[in-house]
Amino acid sequence: MQNLKVTLVQCELAWEAPADNRRQFSEIIAGCPADSDLVVLPEMFTTGFSMNALANAEPPGGETEQWLLEMSRERDCAITGSIAVQVGDAVYNRMLFTTPDACHFYDKRHLFRMAGEHKRYAAGDERVVVNWRGWRILLQVCYDLRFPVFSRNTGDYDLAVYVANWPASRRLHWRSLLQARAIENQACVAGVNRVGSDAKGWEYSGDSLLVDAQGILLADPQNENGTVSAVLDGAALLQYRESFPCQLDADGFELAGVTGRTSG
Repeated sequence: MQNLKVTLVQCELAWEAPADNRRQFSEIIAGCPADSDLVVLPEMFTTGFSMNALANAEPPGGETEQWLLEMSRERDCAITGSIAVQVGDAVYNRMLFTTPDACHFYDKRHLFRMAGEHKRYAAGDERVVVNWRGWRILLQVCYDLRFPVFSRNTGDYDLAVYVANWPASRRLHWRSLLQARAIENQACVAGVNRVGSDAKGWEYSGDSLLVDAQGILLADPQNENGTVSAVLDGAALLQYRESFPCQLDADGFELAGVTGRTSG
């Protein structure tokens, strides 16, 4: 299992201004290390966490998806983050995962009712794992982090990626849960959050983290605006799982109303 270089992009977002945000991220991604395997952007990176679902939604295969594919080809890496996508009458908070050859997606399962997200967006019903450069990557969005059963590792993933707009007032929860998800699932975890404030007055502290399977922080930019990169050690992950096989004593379960999908 090869190593995977992950770059976390933690920055402010222009409110409901997709073109401005794409320009910003084009510049940022162009400055990422040339050997990055995976670049992670925040949740709703083209608009901020807006409840104007229909006004901001793009169609499947829309402008942002095409831009992500182009950037993936230029940089020879995978890029992921979420945007609003309309399918029929429904709008999803959709996490896109592009590689030079394809676009995979996951629709946010757990909608943040305290902001009314469940009234404006439709919930996804699939748990999605993407294969990329020898790593099996579970896609997750923000509030999903609070529900450990949904991300329980049944031997089907090596890295969980969480993209978020997580307010600074609950930063302790964000940081603690990212490390907990890594430890309990014996998997690496990447979490990317934005910084600054949005049009609703919410403040964001960043606290994007890259965590190894033992819960050790590999990258922790605190509230700095910019990027940070670190390498996930594939051989070390496999060795740790073999030397401490607690997964053999895990309880079996099934997720009601959820199907699993592996892409790539």
